[in-house]
Amino acid sequence: MAGLRLGPLLRYTDGSSATVWVETSRPCTAQVRCADGSGGAADTFQIAGHHYALVPVTGLTTGTTTTYEVLLDGTSVWPPPGSPFPPSAIHAPGPEGGLRVAFGSCRWASPPAGGHDPVGPDALDALATRLAADPEGERPDVLLLLGDQVYADETTDSTQRWLAARRDLDEPPGTGVADYEEYTHLYYESWLDPRIRWLLSTVPSFMIFDDHDVIDDWNTSASWLSDMRATGWWRERLLSGLMSYWVHQHLGNLSLEELAADPVYEQVRKLPDGTDVLRAFAARADADPATTRWSYRRDFGRVRLVMVDSRAARVLAENNRAMLDPGEEAWLRAQVRDTPGSYDHLLLGTSLPWLLPHLVHDAEGWNAALCRGERGERWARVGEKLRRAADLEHWSAFPESFAGLAELIAEAGSGRDAPATVCVLSGDVHHAYVAEPSWPGDGPDARVVQLVCSPVHNSVPLSIRMAFRIGWNAVSRGIGRCLASHGRLSRPPVSWRKTGGPWFGNQLMTLTLRGRSARLRLEQARAREGTGPRLTTLLDSELTP
Repeated sequence: MAGLRLGPLLRYTDGSSATVWVETSRPCTAQVRCADGSGGAADTFQIAGHHYALVPVTGLTTGTTTTYEVLLDGTSVWPPPGSPFPPSAIHAPGPEGGLRVAFGSCRWASPPAGGHDPVGPDALDALATRLAADPEGERPDVLLLLGDQVYADETTDSTQRWLAARRDLDEPPGTGVADYEEYTHLYYESWLDPRIRWLLSTVPSFMIFDDHDVIDDWNTSASWLSDMRATGWWRERLLSGLMSYWVHQHLGNLSLEELAADPVYEQVRKLPDGTDVLRAFAARADADPATTRWSYRRDFGRVRLVMVDSRAARVLAENNRAMLDPGEEAWLRAQVRDTPGSYDHLLLGTSLPWLLPHLVHDAEGWNAALCRGERGERWARVGEKLRRAADLEHWSAFPESFAGLAELIAEAGSGRDAPATVCVLSGDVHHAYVAEPSWPGDGPDARVVQLVCSPVHNSVPLSIRMAFRIGWNAVSRGIGRCLASHGRLSRPPVSWRKTGGPWFGNQLMTLTLRGRSARLRLEQARAREGTGPRLTTLLDSELTP
């Protein structure tokens, strides 16, 4: 009899349909049966000895909520008997209702129940605890996970013991994962946490990768990539990372129409074993990133989300560096420009912050100038070492891309069809803050904000905390200007200021969007004896009048 190994995860949702992702113990037919009579079924497909299904759920009624169960070959496997959690449910949002969007990034797997947690309580665990205690209370309509859903290079002690039973950890890649099977272990460790498993079964989630989903500083530079490709272990690590991301994260981001048009998904489902097809796809994505699009767009009524791949779509040649390749940049512009006036809020999701503390911004631009030879070959070698050592590879390390995004945001936020807000949602930097840009002249009509929320469950060293605290002050700005002058950098097309933070800790932000109003809340996870972690509000403010 087939069993449920992982999931269910409630992924794509709209007013009439949804998808539910599962991994099973053997080939079978997975079925989702809803209390209102809607549902769907799908046969599993096989990748590297694992069996998965993405079940299309159709017939939902807009604006309603229905509970559901999962059956494998006709036998109910979810909810599990004796579950302490409320039934999992699918909410089909209506076009006129408000939308709550919770987001964050960087989640290191939580230790088993009762174990010591070296980085403090998990914000997603805390969210699950609150929702389970009050099933009829306020809840997110969608959960955006903005990168580092798993840590392939910074594994837990328990994972390292598991890896040591498979291979010699003294050989590269050491305690990092090496192949597809080891990636699947990371998802088991992270998503089988009982609270997380229930949360992901009942709150729709959309995801995008960042570097740790593959390796720290992934695609920092052409020199970095060349060094990695020269190793004996990198190719398997990367291909397995892209394959596991496609299975566990990417598929669930797609609508039913997009899935039907996806040739890789079609081939994988038709074959007894889709491993070779998916591996060939990953190899093409590695050889020529422009052939693959991981970015996507979702419209929730009058809220538009454009999730941008700011890792795999990079152009790394020093004389032509760009955060997005030309095709990806054109796609982003097309999504923002499509049917102006049809959305009241534009959410741009990018794992890496667009607006950083001024000192960090200038240091990254200066470093990019050194690396492309602005101050000669010796400085270029120094610059590359600094870039890798200090992770200098955000939007500000790609000055033309930074300026291009500023131009696009100004265009999107201007004119009689302008949305009320343009929000850039980011993570990565292991703290939270709010920054607001301003343009020369009148600037956009929309309220534009950079919202950074990280980590969901991780930590940041004290030295980095101090750097992010002082990076905004006047002295740091002066140092940054000196670096920019040495690098012969032109002034950025926008100025900006920090209007909230920095906040450190495990946390989540929530945007509540209703009509043309927007409200922002930041909550931090705090330990609570006996009843699980709780979320404490640090900020609750209106973004629009």
